[in-house]
Amino acid sequence: MNLGALFRRPDREAAKEDGRFVPWRHPRVDAFYWSPQGRINFGDYLASAVVARMLARREMVPDEPTVQAATLFSIGSVLHFARDGDTVWGSGRNGKIGEEEHRFARLDVRAVRGPLTREWLTGRGIPCPAVFGDPALLIPQLFPTRFRREAVPGRIGVVPNLNDLALVDDPRVIDPTQRWDAVIDAILACEMVVASSLHGLIVADAFGVPCAQVRFGPAEHEFKYADYHRGAGRAEFWTSDSVEAAIDRGSLPPIAFDPEPLLAAMPGLRTTLVQLSCSSLKFL
Repeated sequence: MNLGALFRRPDREAAKEDGRFVPWRHPRVDAFYWSPQGRINFGDYLASAVVARMLARREMVPDEPTVQAATLFSIGSVLHFARDGDTVWGSGRNGKIGEEEHRFARLDVRAVRGPLTREWLTGRGIPCPAVFGDPALLIPQLFPTRFRREAVPGRIGVVPNLNDLALVDDPRVIDPTQRWDAVIDAILACEMVVASSLHGLIVADAFGVPCAQVRFGPAEHEFKYADYHRGAGRAEFWTSDSVEAAIDRGSLPPIAFDPEPLLAAMPGLRTTLVQLSCSSLKFL
């Protein structure tokens, strides 16, 4: 058997004739994440990293062939991108997106970011279990040795939301458009984080870094923050109108989050069976 012929990228037309497997043609699950104008926003990109790691725990990869194509919504305020039949595991509603822009009537909901999103979905007649939490809270469990908190004494990090980045002139800024792992490392090097980036707050909470919420401008709706805080079990939360005010008021109370229900709610892939013989690779 010529293994080189099996694993190299085959010509599309030839593949149709001899039945060779073409990776980009089989049905698969797409782990959706928002990419604003071709840029990476670390909080949204976390969807890709977290879903890939969850699959790896099951000895699977993101390109697994499935019975049918589907889209999985996991991290971010991205439900307005969903369509009928899509699956939701941890995503939330974006409060600044109108009702008319949500073009779905049925979803397979396994978990949502928080109770405000659940209330909104059930109000639209879509069943939604009371399983809450942003999947980015699972990062310490999914990457147990990759990230370590090593706080620099006195260091405060400022993590703006992508839409606030141009508004903030502060040498302490942690740029959310940098590599996702570099942003996490920068947050873990801080004694305290002040953020208008929701995932700046979430990553800080996940690793036990004291954090405070700040509002730099009108671009971001309060819905997603309240939804997250309540879903993560935070008893009290507030927003300051400047970095210094946030520092003076002090960090938010810690979250009370049990990751097990969210971990258990991760949907499995309905994969096809793989049969390898001496002459062919077939997906049944």
